[in-house]
Amino acid sequence: MLLWAVVGVVLIGVVLLDAFETVVLPRRATHRLRLARLVLRSTWQLWSAPARGHWRSGDRRETYLSFYGPFALLLLIGVWSTGLIVGFALLLWGLDAHMAATGGDAGFGTALYGSGTTFFTLGIGDVLPHTALGRLLVVLEAGLGFAFLALIISYMPVLNQAFSQREVNVSLLDARAGSPPSAAELLRRHAGADFTGALAQWLREGERWSAELLESHLSYPFLAYYRSQHQAQSWLAGLTTILDVAALLLVGMDGAPTRPARHGVRHGAPCRRRPQPRAGRAAAVRCV
Repeated sequence: MLLWAVVGVVLIGVVLLDAFETVVLPRRATHRLRLARLVLRSTWQLWSAPARGHWRSGDRRETYLSFYGPFALLLLIGVWSTGLIVGFALLLWGLDAHMAATGGDAGFGTALYGSGTTFFTLGIGDVLPHTALGRLLVVLEAGLGFAFLALIISYMPVLNQAFSQREVNVSLLDARAGSPPSAAELLRRHAGADFTGALAQWLREGERWSAELLESHLSYPFLAYYRSQHQAQSWLAGLTTILDVAALLLVGMDGAPTRPARHGVRHGAPCRRRPQPRAGRAAAVRCV
């Protein structure tokens, strides 16, 4: 029985550490063995299978893949909640905390049911602990469940706000570089008497957006799975356009603003080192 209690403690620790690294920690976790990584990679392979087959292009493919980001977030929240409920049930059952029900059954099923009602703070009262240790664990799980759900609820609006801020810059690029954006189209639309000044200003704006993009994807790794709202637009395509324009100005245009171009390459390259998740490939952005 004590072995199951140890398994429960390990499971609770793994879930809490993974949730902390994903939601709270404002930097990228370096170790590879993570619960979120296993869930996302396995589900992405299954979800993207139709996009690798008969939906290789078209609006239907983009619409289908756009559902994965929000779905994966809800799925991961469910995995975390299930892990905590099962972990506390194993802990209560392994330590023989004597969870007694009105029907008299005190097996693992009763402990699992009691753990679920405690975690979601339902307060039904049909399963009660009869030892001091059981009461302590029930109070601990109730407090942890309340804090966990509050943290997740507050995380989702912040994630949506970061996504909206990213998409504003992507939409602004449509009028300047076309859709999908390209370096040649952007240079053509900026041609004129004020070519140097306008291009320097755009590169400075692109430098700032690249830095914001890097920080937002470090703080909120799920943004890598959120696809752009409009067809033929992507934050990765916009970032690539900034780097292409900066590279062209540095190597092939006389009198071009080279200093903003160099700064744009320095800020844009770290977030472009690995590609955005697409069909057939799990999330591999450096920011993640």
